[in-house]
Amino acid sequence: MRRARLKAGGLEAWVIEPDDTAAPPDLNVVLAHGYGAPADDLVGLAPELAAENGELGRRVRWIFPGAPLSLEEIGVLTGSAWWHLDIEALLSGRDWNRYVEETPEGLEKARRMLRVLLEEVIARTGVPISRTVLGGFSQGAMLATDLALRLEEPPAGLVILSGSLIARAAWAERVAHRAAMPVFMSHGRLDPLLPFDVAEQLRQLFVDAGAVVTHVPFEGQHTLSFEVLEGLAGWLGDRLRAVQSSRG
Repeated sequence: MRRARLKAGGLEAWVIEPDDTAAPPDLNVVLAHGYGAPADDLVGLAPELAAENGELGRRVRWIFPGAPLSLEEIGVLTGSAWWHLDIEALLSGRDWNRYVEETPEGLEKARRMLRVLLEEVIARTGVPISRTVLGGFSQGAMLATDLALRLEEPPAGLVILSGSLIARAAWAERVAHRAAMPVFMSHGRLDPLLPFDVAEQLRQLFVDAGAVVTHVPFEGQHTLSFEVLEGLAGWLGDRLRAVQSSRG
């Protein structure tokens, strides 16, 4: 798999392409990392998922955008964020009933930046949003969800890895227009950072809207488990076959 860099919208992304250049990939997969992680945190998923399903290595282009905000001032030298968090609130105990209703300061700006990057990816690759899967881990999953709900047309799928419900009113208003968008969700039942039951509220929001949600809960914390990778590889394989079939 070949690596390249792409800059757009104030973001820099790692682009992982198949080695075979005879035919362009059929599907783009854009995955945003979580709060505090290095910008290339999820890049290793491309070969891992390709090892589970070889077609993902041959027919998929992977894009891993890095978040724009440095966390050096709080001592996380290699970490970055899509928006800043209230660390004091985290340490003192978060009011989750309030949290799911709030729209984080900085979400709108991060969404605009990711949207510009996505538009540049579409322009350069010729792969439309209908053949693009959006997703991410933790904070990156929330950002991807927010963008997926606001695009003019739905992406080929949405991946929510250890994410959470936020901006409930805005999301609830838009989710009805995404009933046909396949969703993959995973979450650890023992997650100490974003509780499982809060993620369940997000899953229920999609289910109530009529969306088909592939859900992989696991007995773990704020991470990715083997069963998540296995399930995601299969789900992405389904998305790949769906876009290939639609192209005839």
